[in-house]
Amino acid sequence: MTRLTVAAIQAGSPLFETPQALSKAEKYIREAASAGASVIVLPEAFLGGYPKGLDFGITVGSRSAEGRNTFSRYAGSAITVPGTETDRLAELAAELEATLVVGAIEREHGTLYCVSLFFTPDGGLAAKHRKLMPTAAERYLWGQGDGSTMQAVPTDAGILGSAICWENYMPLYRQSMYSQGVEIWCAPTVDDREQWQATMKHIALEGRCFVISANQYLLRSDLPDDVQPIQGDNPETVLIGGGSVIISPLGDVLAGPLRDTEGVLLAEIETDDIAGAKFDFDPAGHYTRPDIFSLHIDTAPKENAIISG
Repeated sequence: MTRLTVAAIQAGSPLFETPQALSKAEKYIREAASAGASVIVLPEAFLGGYPKGLDFGITVGSRSAEGRNTFSRYAGSAITVPGTETDRLAELAAELEATLVVGAIEREHGTLYCVSLFFTPDGGLAAKHRKLMPTAAERYLWGQGDGSTMQAVPTDAGILGSAICWENYMPLYRQSMYSQGVEIWCAPTVDDREQWQATMKHIALEGRCFVISANQYLLRSDLPDDVQPIQGDNPETVLIGGGSVIISPLGDVLAGPLRDTEGVLLAEIETDDIAGAKFDFDPAGHYTRPDIFSLHIDTAPKENAIISG
C-alpha cells in the first residue's frame, strides 16, 4: 500500500514582484514539506502573478498607452523555462525530496503562457504544461498551448497530470489525461466560486483519481499601489477568495475547502485506493466503448518556423 501526504498551497502572488513570489513559494513549500508532504501543488500563475481586476486599457478595437505599459511590466515579471526560478525550484525539490507542481507565467519571445511546472526530486524540471485555452480576457494576455505539453508525468508518488483552471471544463482534455493513467490530478486555479467544488468532485469521480486543487487567496493589498483593479481600492478587498481542496477517487473531500486565509492544506492519501475506485468505473478502460467513440490527440509541437540546414 502506497501512503503519502499531499498538499495544496493557498496564497496570493505579489504582482510584478517575481523574486518576492519565489521567496513566498519557498516559504510555503518548506512548511508543507516539514509537515510530511511529498506532493505539493501551488496555485495558477503564482510566479508571474494573476492580474485579477486589471483591464490593461483594452476596449474592442483599441489599446491604450497606459495598458501597454502595464502589460510590459507584466511581461517583465514572467519567467523563462528553464531559467533562474526553475533552477531554484528544482534545487528545492531535491533538497526536500518532494514533487512540486507550480503555476507560473512563462515568457517565450514576445508571448506569455500560463503554465504548470513539474519538479521531481531526482529529475529537476520534469515537465511543463501550457494552458490550452485561456478564458475570456486572459486571451488578451496569454497565448495558447498545444498538444505537446498535455503529458501525464510519472513520479515516485504516482502518475501526475495537470489541468489549469477552466481547462478542467474541457471534456476531451480530461479524457486525454485519463487515457494516460493519471492518478493525482493537479488543478492550479484562481476560480473561487462554490461551483468549482462541484467540478473538482466530478473530476475525482469521473477520473477515479485524487484531485488537488490549489487556489490563490489574493487581497487588493497584494497589488502594487499604482495599479487599480476594477473591484476598488479598499486594501482589504478580496480579489480571489481561495477554496483549495483535496478529494479522493470516490469524490470524498479529504481536506478543505480552505477559505478566507492563506495556508497549507494537507491530506494523507493511499494510491492503492485508485484500483478499488476503478472496480466499477474506469473512464479509460472497461467503461469505454471504443467501438463507438474514439479520440485523436495531436501531440506534435506547433512551430511557427522550422529552420533546416
